[in-house]
Amino acid sequence: MKTIQPEAGVRVPRIIVAGVTSGVGKTTVSVAVMHALYKKGLKVQPFKVGPDFIDPSYHTLVTDRQSRNLDVWMMGKKGVQECFANACQGADIAVIEGVMGLFDGMSGKDNFASTAHVASLLDAPVILVVDASKGARSIAAIVLGFMHFDSKIKIAGIILNNVASERHAGYIAEAFAGKIKAPIVGMIRRNSEIRMEERHLGLVPAPELHETKKKMILDAAKYVSDQIDINRIIDLCSSSPLPDVPLQAKPPVSRARIAVALDESFNFYYADNLDALRRHGAELVFFSPVQEPRLPENIQGIILGGGFPEVLADRLEKNKQMIKSVQKAVQDGMPIYGECGGLMYLTRSISGYKGEKKARKMAGLIDADTLMTSRLTLNYTEADCDGPVFGKTRLRGHEFHYSAIENVAGDCRFAYSMKKGKGVMDGKDGFIISESGLAAYMHLHFADSKLPKRMVQVCTRYSRR
Repeated sequence: MKTIQPEAGVRVPRIIVAGVTSGVGKTTVSVAVMHALYKKGLKVQPFKVGPDFIDPSYHTLVTDRQSRNLDVWMMGKKGVQECFANACQGADIAVIEGVMGLFDGMSGKDNFASTAHVASLLDAPVILVVDASKGARSIAAIVLGFMHFDSKIKIAGIILNNVASERHAGYIAEAFAGKIKAPIVGMIRRNSEIRMEERHLGLVPAPELHETKKKMILDAAKYVSDQIDINRIIDLCSSSPLPDVPLQAKPPVSRARIAVALDESFNFYYADNLDALRRHGAELVFFSPVQEPRLPENIQGIILGGGFPEVLADRLEKNKQMIKSVQKAVQDGMPIYGECGGLMYLTRSISGYKGEKKARKMAGLIDADTLMTSRLTLNYTEADCDGPVFGKTRLRGHEFHYSAIENVAGDCRFAYSMKKGKGVMDGKDGFIISESGLAAYMHLHFADSKLPKRMVQVCTRYSRR
């Protein structure tokens, strides 16, 4: 595939919003910073460190630019830098939301796959968000520790969240004086009304929110951004050049038309994955398993991404026409690929959401049932794959769900042998469906170009039958 070489390294101003830990208000602050920059008339390119489908939807909502994920485990160092460079074309500034705490990654040994790792790869300074609700002078000690923990990571500014009062703010400022070189660029007053709606996997994805709730997010962003020195944050951004990377070429003429489920139940997709499919000759047409009666016409493949099929399982069950449409396509040999929520939809049934005992009937293309549980499965994953769609290769991804696959038939076959992560059962993942289909708990990133290429090839072969 042809690529376009840039004339010079990417110089777009950039900043990372990181947290001391999870739960300090990092997403709220990131969205507020993005929103404030957007309101200043800047073209803001948002990013999210790590494997996450939900936070990026909020970034996209407030910037009108598609947020992208930067994950060293799934994408590699080169993949992170290429994604950043390509996404920043035409942008005035980039804001990157971190994951977990600044230094939390694959292990406690080093920074691998952490926010700090991405900061070093992109030469990006860090704005550190600290929850100040349970401390005063001690907050300075925490920040001082972060600043000295890894001298290669530049903590350029501090935002204090959940500050109780002027008096509280004064105590913290006094503690910082003479000890913390990084400036305080925001002190956000505690406000119990400022919150984002959550669900069992985190925030509710922005596409599912009604206009009233979207307005609440924008109002919250304004409340927070009014207490942040946004001009100072702009001044703290880095514009140092990054290594030259190949820019993506325009998509070729379509070779396969692939139907992609996209609605309230299925919306967990990496934008880079969809773009990668297009670059390899896929025409993507979106459809709703919840609302529409059948698959789109003249397609050669189906993708069912992750999401929350358990929430609207009753409506998915009632849409029997769509279930029959999917069943017929797969029985005719059409390639199908499902991830997590898509896997759940392809089993016989889904039960257990919010304690509901009734099993809601699904497509039944996998001879097993899905049971919602209270146990979170959250891992980076790695597997040897040998099966439909991707062929024989090594895969890296992640798994994130509150469900289990039960009553698996003894003759079910799996394409993935797990080297890292849990999978479906007994170190296996990736149900093989009718010789040309695959459904797994594992979410993949298509930074490895052979994955979208093979998927398009499989669909193209089907179209030539």
